[in-house]
Amino acid sequence: MTIPNLITVGRLFLVPLVIVMIVNERWDAAFIIFVAAGVSDAVDGYLARNCGMASELGAYLDPIADKALIVSIYITLALVGAVPVWLVILVVARDLMIVAAVLLSWLLARPVTIAPFLVSKLNTAAQIAFAALALGSRAFGVDPGLSLAVGEVVVALLTLASMTAYLAFWLRHMAG
Repeated sequence: MTIPNLITVGRLFLVPLVIVMIVNERWDAAFIIFVAAGVSDAVDGYLARNCGMASELGAYLDPIADKALIVSIYITLALVGAVPVWLVILVVARDLMIVAAVLLSWLLARPVTIAPFLVSKLNTAAQIAFAALALGSRAFGVDPGLSLAVGEVVVALLTLASMTAYLAFWLRHMAG
């Protein structure tokens, strides 16, 4: 168990806590916990890559923690009316498509290793920034104005681009 893996496990423990804070409209606490989780993702990745602490366990844990955080936050924010449902459906559909593709390729004896593409890293960053904007605007009582609408469009476009890139990669792999 490396330090990055411990940080990742800690991020998993933050997921239910931030959900409870959102549901109870404790926006300031939800914002702080969510930002801490987002920062922990950057820190564990930096340590794993640059300090020789990468591990096979971490390669599995980190995307699971990322998906748990993003999907849970988006669903919860939609339930309280802080983000549009259509955007949540798109974000969740992308992640379900990736998981289904990996499982299907494994079941068909053509296992595929999905490594993050640049567009997926940009997508994750945009999703985190948008969720932070939605939480932060409520936590600090600030009207996000046009930035919320722009954020929705950016997240939607990057999510679609990432979904398309993974689907094309998977189809090439399955045909090859």
